[in-house]
Amino acid sequence: MQSLIEFIGQNQVILFLLLFTRLSGLFAFFPFFSHTAIPMSIKTAMVFFMAIFLFPLATLPDIEFNVAGIFLALVSEILLGLIAGLFLTIVFTMLQMAGMSISFVMGFTMASVMDPQSGTSSPIISTIFTILALVVLLAFNGHHLMILSIVESLEILPLGGFYPSHNIWDYLLGAVSNMFIFGFILSFPVVGLSLLADIVFGMLMKTMPSFNLLVVGFPIKIMVAFVVMLAVLSSIMLIFKREMLEAISKLSILFI
Repeated sequence: MQSLIEFIGQNQVILFLLLFTRLSGLFAFFPFFSHTAIPMSIKTAMVFFMAIFLFPLATLPDIEFNVAGIFLALVSEILLGLIAGLFLTIVFTMLQMAGMSISFVMGFTMASVMDPQSGTSSPIISTIFTILALVVLLAFNGHHLMILSIVESLEILPLGGFYPSHNIWDYLLGAVSNMFIFGFILSFPVVGLSLLADIVFGMLMKTMPSFNLLVVGFPIKIMVAFVVMLAVLSSIMLIFKREMLEAISKLSILFI
C-alpha cells in the first residue's frame, strides 16, 4: 500500500491529467471520433483506457506545479486538439461546400436533413457526401492514422508544451483557401452541366413557348445532375482520400 501511495503522487496525477486532456481532444474535435452518435460515456471510457495504455510513453512536462501552470498546460492541450481537429474538419467542409453547390443547382436547397457528423442541418447532398466520406475514412484506416499521430505526439511534443507557431497559421490559411477551390472543383461537373441544361431549356422556351419548364425542365435537370454525380462520385471520394491523407500528414507541424 505504501508503494502504491508513492506511485500515485502529485507528479503522476498531473501527468495523467494532461495525457487525459490531450486524448480528449481526439474524441472531441477529430472527425469520426467526435460523431454525435457515439454516447459521451463511451467516449469518456475510451479516452480513460487509452490514457492508461499510453501512460508509460508520457513524460512529465517542465512546468511550475501550481494552479496557473497546470491551467495553462491544460489550455495548451485543449488548443492542440482543437487545431488538429480543424486540420481534418476542413477536408469534410470541402465536401459539404460541394454538396451545397450541387443541391442549389438541383433545387434541393430546402431538402435539409440532420448531418450525423456535425449534428447540424445541411442539404441532403452534403449529408450523402459526408456519410460516404466517413465510410471511405474507415476503409483506408484513417481513424487508426489519427490515433497514431496522437501517440507520436507524445514522443515529440511534451505534455503542456504546445504553442501555435506561424507555420500552423500559414497552413490553415492555405487550407481554407483550398477548401473553397476544391469545393468548386468537385461540384463543377454537376453545376456546369446544369447550367448547360438551363441554356438548352431557355432556347427551347424561345422556340417553343408552350414548353412548360416547371413540369418538364426541372425533372430532366435533376435526372441529369444525378447521372453526372454518380459518374464522378468515385473521383470525388478519391480526391477526399488524398486530401485527408495529406491533412493527417500535416499534423506533424503541430508537434515541431
